[in-house]
This record gives sequence, C-alpha cells and structure tokens, in this order.
Amino acid sequence: MTTQITGDIVNNIAVISALNVDDLAIGQHQFWFKVATNALNQDQLLPVWVFKGQRAGKKVMITAGIHGDELNGILTAQQLARQLKDTEVCGCITIIPAINLSGIIHHHRDFHSADQDLSSINLNRYFPGNSTGNAAERYLAQLWQQLLLPNADIAVDLHTQTTGTCYPLYVFADFRVESALAMARLMTPDAILNDPGDLGVLETVWNAHGVSAITVEVGSGKITQPELIDRAVTGVMKIITNQQQLATMTIEACAIEANTVTSIRADIGGLTLAHVEMLASVNEGDVIATQYDLFGNEIKCYTAPSAGIVLSHNTDALREAGALVVRLIHN
Repeated sequence: MTTQITGDIVNNIAVISALNVDDLAIGQHQFWFKVATNALNQDQLLPVWVFKGQRAGKKVMITAGIHGDELNGILTAQQLARQLKDTEVCGCITIIPAINLSGIIHHHRDFHSADQDLSSINLNRYFPGNSTGNAAERYLAQLWQQLLLPNADIAVDLHTQTTGTCYPLYVFADFRVESALAMARLMTPDAILNDPGDLGVLETVWNAHGVSAITVEVGSGKITQPELIDRAVTGVMKIITNQQQLATMTIEACAIEANTVTSIRADIGGLTLAHVEMLASVNEGDVIATQYDLFGNEIKCYTAPSAGIVLSHNTDALREAGALVVRLIHN
C-alpha cells in the first residue's frame, strides 16, 4: 500500500485516504485522513501527526478519542505531539489524537450516525470494522485498513473512565505479551490489569495481529486532569525511548498488578454517594456507598463483597440500576 493524497487541502494541510509511513521523508508531517463521509456526503477528516526519525526503529502508533467523552486521552496525545516536535526520534511515531469525531461533538462516548436504524455505538467493541457493514463498521474498516494496521509495530491506545466515574492512571495489558507488559510498566501507572482481551477492542485486535499494545486510562471522562496527563505523556515517552528493547527489558513491577476486578453496580436507581477514595484499601463488608431517593431517604447501602483496592467510583451521584458505583481491583 502507498500513501494516497487526494489533492484536497484543508487549513493548509493535505488530505489523504491512505497512509504508508515508509513513503514519507524524514521529518514531521501533518495530514487530514479521510475516514468517511457523513449523510450529507461531507468528508469526515481525522488529524494525523507523523514524526519520522533519521535512525532506524519501530513504528509506534498512538491513538486517542475512540470514546468521545474521554478528553484526557486526547489532551495526552496532543501534548505528546507538541513534545515530539522538539525531539529526535528513532523509527516513526504516528499520533491520531481524535478518532470518534461524532462522539466528541456530542459529548458522548459513542459513535453517532444519521441512520435512523442505527443506535449510537461503542466503537471499541467493533474493531477491525467491516467495509460492507453499517456506518460505524465502515468507519472503523477504513481507519484500520488504510491508517492503523500498515503503520504499527507497537501501539498505545489512550482512554479515560466514562463520564460520571473516575480512574487513576491505569493500564490494561495482556501479560502473555512480554513487550506489552514492559510497556505497561514503563507507564509507571497506579495499577495494571492482566487483560487477555475482549472481542472488538482495539488493544485485543492489535495483539491478534502481532502488534504489542496496551490501553491506558488517564483519569476521568470530561474532567481535565493535568497531573495525570503529564504522567501519561512521561510514560509514553519512556516507551518511545525504549521501543527497541521492550521484548528483553526487565522492569520493576507496578505496585498493583492484578488479574481480577470486581464491579459493584447499582441495584436500583437513586442518588448515590460513594464513601471511598481512589486507591484506598477496603475489607469485605465495608460500607462503600449509600443510595437515597428523591426525599433524601436512604434506600440502599452497598458494601464491599471482598477485600480489594478502589480502582474506580462514581462521581456523578445519579445512578440508574446497573450503573457502576465502585470498582475494586484485587492485588
């Protein structure tokens, strides 16, 4: 595959419909990638940064914004690009800071379509897409086939928790993939979960195609957290710096590396106050949240089903039945 330049220029930046970084000259490049058209046949364009170094190295792919409400991930990707503009790199670093355009515009995690028969869709359950499927699947197929897959040896996908809940700096990695575990530890996160992968998730699909990948959660949805963004940028820069040695590196384990998480979800609707703090230890039976009706009467008390460490809790008090209240990780 070769880089395909459409001939269009938007804001002085060339539009492409396919990218092969091997075609590019040494240096920095910005493109708009034509991922789809909308229902009015207007182009949907994703921003793409490419930093190609003089020295040989891996192709590193950094993505963000698969969920439209996860802005810390987008801000991390943008800050990385600004930092890389003044950095000599090995290999080639490609950054796609904003994938889900419709979700970002709608302040929502999902992809939104004008198709009346298509509900909003969580894009991170449908990779690698389907070029003959619905609008979301076609969007992902074009992204995967023409931009992502040809340009990656290792990959970092940046996220946050969903709006209304919070995370620390937290990494999913498949511990069976040694270089993925090394990447996760280089992030110096608060916690790492051994993640064998779920169907349709980008990290899972990367690993299945021989690209070592991790998913990095940078705090909370729709809340800007500069400290966590800075930590995430530092971690990704460590991965970039050590890209050639990942498979053979020995790195000190993170304080919390675990195989299991337990999600405590609301049994009923109500206004819910969490009584725990991020990364606090709880014991089985500890009260972790209280739920109230509209009068303010207590209607439900939630307790920890087992000992664990608080990985996430609600920050939006309004919880419908089934909504997350507290998530524990077991060390």
